[in-house]
Amino acid sequence: MQLENKRAIVTGGAGGIGRAAALAFADEGARVAVVDVDAEGAAAVADAIVAAGGDAIALTADVSIDTDVRGVVDETVAAFGGIDVVFNNAGIVRRATAIDTTVEEWDRVFGVNVRSIFLMAKFAVPVMADDGGGSMINTGSGWGLTGGANALSYCASKGAVVNMTRALAIDHGPQGIRVNSVNPGDTNTGMLRDEARQLSADEAAFRAESADRPLGRMGEPEEIAAAVVWLASDASSYVTGSALVVDGGGIA
Repeated sequence: MQLENKRAIVTGGAGGIGRAAALAFADEGARVAVVDVDAEGAAAVADAIVAAGGDAIALTADVSIDTDVRGVVDETVAAFGGIDVVFNNAGIVRRATAIDTTVEEWDRVFGVNVRSIFLMAKFAVPVMADDGGGSMINTGSGWGLTGGANALSYCASKGAVVNMTRALAIDHGPQGIRVNSVNPGDTNTGMLRDEARQLSADEAAFRAESADRPLGRMGEPEEIAAAVVWLASDASSYVTGSALVVDGGGIA
């Protein structure tokens, strides 16, 4: 097992890529704290892990709030004795130009997508360092590398995630902590369906457009999760500060 005896936190763990990663971590032997603002969703994922013979807890938190994130770290340490892996996956999207984005929407997107990673690093890195290191993976986006239309706050926030990842890798490599970002393209999740709704687009047509890439289809959450497992595992022991693109060739 690639993650045997590892203690992991997965934010945004109730659905989509987060759910797939939490289940994959558990399948690879990790003990998993499933974190989400959706308490019922997080509990369902944790229950599924336990039913399959794994070890998991569900934690309810708004990861843009410092006291919530500190609580997640404290509760994970209390349950598992430490932290080896953090997957900062929680994220939201607002499909709009600068003109149509409200100040409140901009702040909320940055709160969930960017501030959450700062807060998790602030509170989890000292714990990981005391245990000799670990792996932090942050969910970026292909649009965090290239930009895209009608998604200013999202593109800006994911660009920040990519460069925060590099900065964290530089700062905390000496403590044995590797920090990388995984950058998906369009993936078959609830967020993709929410994007279609925000753009008032026909969902079937939107999904077909999303599949227009060299591999001819959009990604599945489990395919992104497989990359995250690799970044969490010792198989990527000399990889840090990287922006791993998993998008079927969409930015090629």
